[in-house]
Amino acid sequence: MPPGRRSKPASGWPRRAKRLATYAVGFFLAGSLLLVAALRVLPAPTSAFMLHQHIDDWVEGKGYRPISQRWVSRERISAHAFHAVVASEDQLFYQHNGFDVDAIGKAFNRYLRGGKLRGASTISQQVAKNLFLSPAKNFVRKAFEIWFTVLIETLWNKQRILEVYLNIAEFGDHLFGIEAASRHYFGIPARQLSAAQAALLAATLPNPILLKADQPSAYLLKRQSWILGQMRALPD
Repeated sequence: MPPGRRSKPASGWPRRAKRLATYAVGFFLAGSLLLVAALRVLPAPTSAFMLHQHIDDWVEGKGYRPISQRWVSRERISAHAFHAVVASEDQLFYQHNGFDVDAIGKAFNRYLRGGKLRGASTISQQVAKNLFLSPAKNFVRKAFEIWFTVLIETLWNKQRILEVYLNIAEFGDHLFGIEAASRHYFGIPARQLSAAQAALLAATLPNPILLKADQPSAYLLKRQSWILGQMRALPD
């Protein structure tokens, strides 16, 4: 280097970008923790899946179509509804901490053999996905789902997780939550659901658009019967 000349200082952009990334991660972690903590006691006014339904309507040119959903506390939900979704969706719900390791292992092995990566989500994971995330299926969204599941299992008790799940689950076209579903299909509030009615609603949960509680197929009725049997076998 010629005498009297100084080298140019290195650009500060990498350092600033790293600092911004650190702030963004910190903001997300703190914000998500506060949000989940607040929803431990507050009703969720909507969910990511409900908002995505409006986006789909707009993209498809259908205009605004209202969502039918009414939040109710767990005291106003039939005990049969809680038993039905546990029997249908996650029979180890009260034993695990948000993740069914055996089911995840089986799903991953199926994926390695060329199948689809599905079928391992617990109720806690479904709450995380439906409440906070998009329906997209990729590993980035799965990572966010894991984070929110850990927060939910840490900050909420099991009854709160089920209460939120039943209030945001999709039961039909633009139909969300057990209260709206009970009134739509049976003309009664959720607290009056019988075991058979709760089992029928739970039977639609894998695909409530195709599996219609008001037009039950032979498959749906068979699934309802299976859920009723599982409900009787589950411990109180």
